[in-house]
Amino acid sequence: MTDSRSGREAAEALAIQALGFVASDPELLPRFLSITGIEASAIRQAAGEPGFLAGVLQFIAAHEPTLLRFAEATGTPPARVMTALRALPNGSDDYLAST
Repeated sequence: MTDSRSGREAAEALAIQALGFVASDPELLPRFLSITGIEASAIRQAAGEPGFLAGVLQFIAAHEPTLLRFAEATGTPPARVMTALRALPNGSDDYLAST
C-alpha cells in the first residue's frame, strides 16, 4: 500500500509540474483550455477534482511534440508520463482495481 501511495504522490507531482509547463506556454495554455472547456480562472478549483491531473498528463501525452518538449524541459523520460498517468484517478481503466 505504501508503494501505491508513493507512486500516486509522484504521479501527482509530475502532473502538477506538467500543469505548470502548460500554463507557462502561450501556445499550449489556450489549446488546453479549449480542449478541456475550463476557464483560466477555474484551473485552481478544477485541479482539486478527481481526474483533472490525469487529464493534464493525457493532454501532454496526446501530442508527441508536446510530450517531447515537456520531457526535455523537465528531464522526465516520456515513458514516465504514461506511468504517472496510470497511477492517477481516471488515468486508466484499471485504476480502481489498484486502489
